[in-house]
Amino acid sequence: MTKLIPTENIAPLIHWIRHEKVMLDRDLAELYGVETRALKQAVRRNSERFPADFMFELTKDEFETWRSQNVMSKADRQGLRHLPMAFTEQGVAMLSSVLRSPQAVAVNIAIMRTFVQLRRLMDSNRELAAKINAMEKRYDEQFAMVFKAIKQLIAEDTDTKQKTKPRIGFHADT
Repeated sequence: MTKLIPTENIAPLIHWIRHEKVMLDRDLAELYGVETRALKQAVRRNSERFPADFMFELTKDEFETWRSQNVMSKADRQGLRHLPMAFTEQGVAMLSSVLRSPQAVAVNIAIMRTFVQLRRLMDSNRELAAKINAMEKRYDEQFAMVFKAIKQLIAEDTDTKQKTKPRIGFHADT
């Protein structure tokens, strides 16, 4: 089953909400091959397994913001009477203990691998950003010295011109 669901298909289903990487109930239900209603029902029956850092329900404002950022057709919105549940990586892992089908286990493995790949990608981007910042500092310092020398040359040139510049007009002291 994991070969049927490549990372490229799962990654777009991971959203950034409340400073967390999450997946929405409707996307998970589709991947697991169950109705969204059944997934939500299983979660509510096992609510002790889903603390706030594993799963939360979107507020109306969060849902509207998410919906405006993710273009949805009218068909996508039909049947969406309740606010979606958002599952963090730990919440998705917990779903496999609630939904015990072989498909749920296989899908869960694929989703976990996707979260790991995203984490690695974010870490490598942080490392790259740190290297770029270090290079900018190093080169900024070198260029700062060059600009300082240029400014001194300009200042010296201006001072020299002002001292040798002949005075124009009538002067009482001469």
